[in-house]
Amino acid sequence: MADPPTGPPPASASSEQSRLKGHLGHLTRQEEAAVVEFKKLSASKGFYRPETDTQRASHDDGTLIRYLRARKFVPQDAFIQFQDTEIWRKNNNLDALYEKIDIQDYQEARSVYPQWTGRRDKRGIPVYLYEVGKLDSKKMIAYSQATSKSKVKGPSPSRMLRLFALYENLTRFVMPLCSAVPSRPNPESPVDQSNNIVDISRVGLKQFWNLRSHMQDASQLATAHYPETLDRIFIIGAPSFFPTVWGWIKKWFDPITTSKIFILSQEQVKPTLSAFMDVSSIPRKYGGELDFECGMMPLIDPEIRKCLDLKNPKLEELFLTGPTRWIDNEEGEMVALSVGSIDGKPHKEAVATMHSWAVRTATGSRTLQSQRTQPESSVSQPASLPTSAPQSRPQSKGQGLPMSSVGSPPAHQAFTAAEPQPIVPNAYQQPPQVVPSSQAMPMPQFPPPSVQSSPQATLQPATLPPSESVLPNGSILKSQPAFLDGQVESQNGNVGAPKKIAMPPPTQLQRTETQYMTPATEASELRNLQ
Repeated sequence: MADPPTGPPPASASSEQSRLKGHLGHLTRQEEAAVVEFKKLSASKGFYRPETDTQRASHDDGTLIRYLRARKFVPQDAFIQFQDTEIWRKNNNLDALYEKIDIQDYQEARSVYPQWTGRRDKRGIPVYLYEVGKLDSKKMIAYSQATSKSKVKGPSPSRMLRLFALYENLTRFVMPLCSAVPSRPNPESPVDQSNNIVDISRVGLKQFWNLRSHMQDASQLATAHYPETLDRIFIIGAPSFFPTVWGWIKKWFDPITTSKIFILSQEQVKPTLSAFMDVSSIPRKYGGELDFECGMMPLIDPEIRKCLDLKNPKLEELFLTGPTRWIDNEEGEMVALSVGSIDGKPHKEAVATMHSWAVRTATGSRTLQSQRTQPESSVSQPASLPTSAPQSRPQSKGQGLPMSSVGSPPAHQAFTAAEPQPIVPNAYQQPPQVVPSSQAMPMPQFPPPSVQSSPQATLQPATLPPSESVLPNGSILKSQPAFLDGQVESQNGNVGAPKKIAMPPPTQLQRTETQYMTPATEASELRNLQ
């Protein structure tokens, strides 16, 4: 039986150079060619609509590149998974599900999955917290047997539909928000992954076994339909029996996800987390300064807070803990729409705006080009790829930057690559003050290899009282002491055919149509709300 992966990641793991390989703005020439081929293949089969002078592309580049990274940039393999996901989305009516899900249903699902703390690591990636010890058997039985109040139905069980909505929140709300913050490093690449702190202290063997199907649901869903959305998982407070059961626990996850799991001893927790995130963003119980417990509303970090204009502070909890998505207004600003349903009635309200300067600074020039990252021995200027018409922000199904930097060239324009030239730092059309060299993230120093695994950490989870917020219709929305939010994602990237969740076979799909894809957001939707 293989031993569990104890100890922190290597020091190089937190460097941007290693993380950005295969990401938008940091593609090799071969990877750029794979993007173009993938787009052509998907468009020919009716699963992708290229951008035109009057219409945005159906999917942003950041989303498409995630599928390619998961399949080692083999366009044919990436297309198989992309096609399966689009059919799955249509069969489960994913767009309508997120738009109409009962908010109480959503918050119940949020209480049993990882929650966004409201903070990001030093690279701008959102940090989620999952306190497994709070998932007692009564809570899980009640959740699995609960009947959804949402009117949107699908072939999947009710508990899975609610889980789908949490993943949609990750890609439609959290990642676009983190991508638009101007102070993060490498703003040419969208934020398309998350970090997870998983606290398994005070979890018994029986509880682990009872949670196996719950965790498998999340793992298989992310692997199949939300690929490459996990950066890493830090496991804290592993009980003494954990090495014994690791052999069957790791079977819940695909091999790529398993490679991103790091089990930390009590002595390694603070040094390791501090290497990836500021102390102010680490929960206090793990040696940081953040007063956050699972069940609380996300505590938005100051850099995000100063970019946000909340239209009604009383709705902040609904904005951060309910189904929310972004849309563009006529000025090109990102506007947050709180959606879902309350007491069976559709709810849609503009609740916040990202300041226009923040969005413009984060995305840079509207003619942003890709930035290729080469080995240090042969660094060269990126190829001058053709760029498509501007997109004002990421599409709702993905979280790419608001433009297409690796686009399918128009029919009248041939795809050509310029000769390599000496690299210029941040060689994309971006204001130089966005990421000053003085803000470059220092290389973290990890604990020495001599640090040994410690006994089980005795971390005491706090007991939180329910909170209430007043909704627009005057009713009271109760937020129970949630345990977890958004999504423990099992990141994809495993070799071979993608795993599939057991669901009824898809109906016949008209592959020449793309109307089931997420339509581009339009400012007219905001005018209709006024």
